[in-house]
Amino acid sequence: MIPSRRDLLGGLAASFVSAPAGCGRPARPVREGGRVVVTFWYAFGDLIRKALLDLVAQFNASQDRILVRAVHQGDYYEALAKLRTAIAAGAAPTLSHVVLEVLPYLARAGVLEPLDGYNQAPALPFVAALEQRGSFTGAAGQPLYGIPFNRSTPIAYVNGAIFEAENARVPETWEELAAVARRLTRRAPGGEVRWGFEVPISWWYWVAMVGQAGGRIIEPGGRVSLGDSAGEAALRFWQRLVREERVMRPPPGRDYQAWQSTNESFLRGRIAMMWSSTAYVRYLEKSATFPVLAAPLPRSERFAVPTGGTMFVMMRDAPEEEKLAGWRFVSWMCEPEQTITWSTRTGYLPVNRAAVTRLSDEGWYGRHPNDRVAYDQLGVVEPWPWATDLFRIERDIVEPLLEDAVAGDRDAHDVMQQARLEAAAPG
Repeated sequence: MIPSRRDLLGGLAASFVSAPAGCGRPARPVREGGRVVVTFWYAFGDLIRKALLDLVAQFNASQDRILVRAVHQGDYYEALAKLRTAIAAGAAPTLSHVVLEVLPYLARAGVLEPLDGYNQAPALPFVAALEQRGSFTGAAGQPLYGIPFNRSTPIAYVNGAIFEAENARVPETWEELAAVARRLTRRAPGGEVRWGFEVPISWWYWVAMVGQAGGRIIEPGGRVSLGDSAGEAALRFWQRLVREERVMRPPPGRDYQAWQSTNESFLRGRIAMMWSSTAYVRYLEKSATFPVLAAPLPRSERFAVPTGGTMFVMMRDAPEEEKLAGWRFVSWMCEPEQTITWSTRTGYLPVNRAAVTRLSDEGWYGRHPNDRVAYDQLGVVEPWPWATDLFRIERDIVEPLLEDAVAGDRDAHDVMQQARLEAAAPG
């Protein structure tokens, strides 16, 4: 059963408190055919899963001492709930990957292995905005817990055929987005609608808009502002497009169901323009019957996007030999060759600087300009705060209220004031 938002972190906290450190894990690693077995939990599906499993098989075939066993665990949040249960039972995997916002919480809980001492891990040549230190403000003094893996930003996708037929330009501001959405929305006599714009009503995209409106989620002094007026402006803009102008369809479902619904409607030509993740670049290009064009997100006061995706993490209580073997796999995955394979087959951002140079020098970005849009947008990335309550604020408070406010008829100021009050309460 998929965990509810309000159960997820409460369950995590309870399991971490109740699980005695080191209980349930064997002192010696699991072996198979003389090889150390590294269990790796992941949360991908479809084409992305195939790309990952091919890389795992390649690593396993490249040497005879380590066997990585990749185990699918549903979506990001299902995987996190299962990780919670496994930690409590002393049966956690060697490696997992976790959504970025939960990393500070898991680090404070003491369940993650610090990676600073693993084969010069802090000096690996990662793209600055995608590694732990660049992904979070206030993380410079933290041990290294997360290694970038599938990293992304939100970007815009447009139906090139519709835009060409309508002689429309990709919007660069919120007001231009509203105008283009009005222009491209079509209602047939039978009730069918081609929507001008769609974006999942999701924390990630709302955070992007908070930055674009000049705000931040948590202030430098630690106050959870949720953007103050910028957070309200972002929500109000969605309400306007959905309820007043009726040019944006609120996707059915929640979490990744909403994301998938948006992608499917876009591919069917029912949406002229949408926001989604860079992770879907290759899937959308291969699946669409029309040209798919990627573009940066528009601005209000400024251009801004957060990063997303996950990082590799290692479980602190895994046997030492498993951890060493797990690190060998993680570091191999982050080498330029594997980084290039992963990025070009999926659309996730390349995390290794040498990989970016090769992709540029070998003409990949010239042949695949949508990928370059995603990479160039890193220039306006705003890091997350290293805040242990960040994931609780996202899952328990803000995301449910965003959905209620857009689907219902609540005032944006009242909604965000409620969110700020709940966020300030003890978790």
